[in-house]
Amino acid sequence: MTETSAAPGGVGELFHLLRDGVPRTRAELSKATGLARSTIAARVDELMRTGLITPVADAASTGGRPPSQFALNPQARLVIGADIGASHAAIAVTDLSGAILAQREESIDIRQGPVPVLTWVAEAAMGLLAETGRDAADLVAMGIGVPGPVEHSTGQPVNPPIMPGWDRFDIPSWMQQHLQVPVLVDNDVNVMVLGERATAWPTTDNMMFVKVATGIGAGVISAGELQRGAQGVAGDIGHVRVARGADVPCPCGNRGCLEALASGPAIARGLTAAGVPAADGDDVVDLVKHGNIDAIQAVRQAGRDIGEVLTACVSLMNPSVIAIGGSMARVGEHLIAGVREVVYTRSTPLATEHLSIVQSSAAERAAVRGASGLAIDHALSHGALFAGV
Repeated sequence: MTETSAAPGGVGELFHLLRDGVPRTRAELSKATGLARSTIAARVDELMRTGLITPVADAASTGGRPPSQFALNPQARLVIGADIGASHAAIAVTDLSGAILAQREESIDIRQGPVPVLTWVAEAAMGLLAETGRDAADLVAMGIGVPGPVEHSTGQPVNPPIMPGWDRFDIPSWMQQHLQVPVLVDNDVNVMVLGERATAWPTTDNMMFVKVATGIGAGVISAGELQRGAQGVAGDIGHVRVARGADVPCPCGNRGCLEALASGPAIARGLTAAGVPAADGDDVVDLVKHGNIDAIQAVRQAGRDIGEVLTACVSLMNPSVIAIGGSMARVGEHLIAGVREVVYTRSTPLATEHLSIVQSSAAERAAVRGASGLAIDHALSHGALFAGV
């Protein structure tokens, strides 16, 4: 950032006012900043030259010529959001408003290790940029979600249980060798709650996103802020003990974990043991969609187990929204019905009076939208766009 953009009233400060997309006139900008109109005019001209803001429809006139308005030009720069899951990866190019311009998804086993998986991400990113007709010069940041605890200050996974070979791998540095932009890395459910909020609940300050897939985890927003916790494991509800599963072993080394009872693979194992063959969560979803009663009842019970843990979360966090997502959310209302049955029955009436437990609106796009949101916030908040201005 140059001295101009860092100084009070610099282009960075002015752009911060305009980044919400609301059109403003020079007079409104002058009033908001306390700067002289001549200074505002110069700053606006600087931002116009970068393409970061653009003129929009003129404001209503109080007499004479209507005053010009200016707002963020979301197409001026691009970011990339990537979602790396246990068995898949998805990536999207978005503009500065978060609108997806191009996207790609592929089945990838995270157990291959960081280099093969991240190589696919880097190559897919360049391919998508070409698909949009833009190049790397238009890219300003990248966000990535991964299925394990992440040290936020470094972007490195820390002892991730389902990511062998990824512990302390420097994802940002590796990606920067290929894309030369800032790279933000976070837990996948953290980026999902950000994506869900941006999609459907932009004014909601207290909410949770529960991902039910190969694993189970929750992203938490409290008082408008994402909660990561001291070591980046806030929301790790998959390893909370559930009474019904006291003797069920979990890969984490304990017994009775929610994930060992209610994840996609766990439901599949239970059905197979009961004589209904199911290899994984996808098979469970297919069985439910074809009306298999055993599968429907197993999914409903998984919802109850999840609800048991969420009841404690409701008392602790008092969210107004709990969105259920992940691959197992494709079973529809059966899973959510089980969650609601327990949460609404066992939580206090005051805590649930205005609590909505809903299926994710962002669905499979939650993670890439949230990851791109991380990148957008970094780029627009840290002056990354104003080098040389």
